[in-house]
Amino acid sequence: MVRDGQRTTTQLIYPDHLKYEQVQRLPYSALFERFRRFLLTPDTLLLCSGFSFVDAHVSSVLEEALSANANAAVFAFQYGSLESEGLACKLAHTRPNLSVYASDGAVIRGVSGPWLLGDSPNREWLQIRQTFWGKRGGTGTELFTLGDFAELARFFSLAGAGRIVVNENLAQQVKVADPVNGTDTVPK
Repeated sequence: MVRDGQRTTTQLIYPDHLKYEQVQRLPYSALFERFRRFLLTPDTLLLCSGFSFVDAHVSSVLEEALSANANAAVFAFQYGSLESEGLACKLAHTRPNLSVYASDGAVIRGVSGPWLLGDSPNREWLQIRQTFWGKRGGTGTELFTLGDFAELARFFSLAGAGRIVVNENLAQQVKVADPVNGTDTVPK
């Protein structure tokens, strides 16, 4: 896709008064129908990142499908605080199969609350916690970081790794299982 500052690209829908009308036409209507069918499939899990829930036509598809399929679940990873993610939280309070994970708290099964961190039971758990909890953007406050798409992608890539190394000094003190060789090793 080439962006030249002109509105000549026919594949994009621009935010204007015709947006809803344009979404009703092909190919978008077919994409929305596929999205709806996906959400109606039993035991479906949809992970959202970067969706503000401002687009009513998308949110309504989510709400209708979650209402019709109690076995579907949506996890929405939001960048802001619960207070700033009002539309997502409002929907999550009415649909228990939508969970909202914000920087300062979450709405899970229709109940909202702040993040409460307990003591880390061991060093391995501290390493795991560092994959989703920390400082963001130079702030002094630690928070849930997976609302940042880059952090969410990093989290999933680490989840598939044989070992998690966040802090090199801590990693040198912790033995981890090596799934390839089947031995315990100290990370390098």
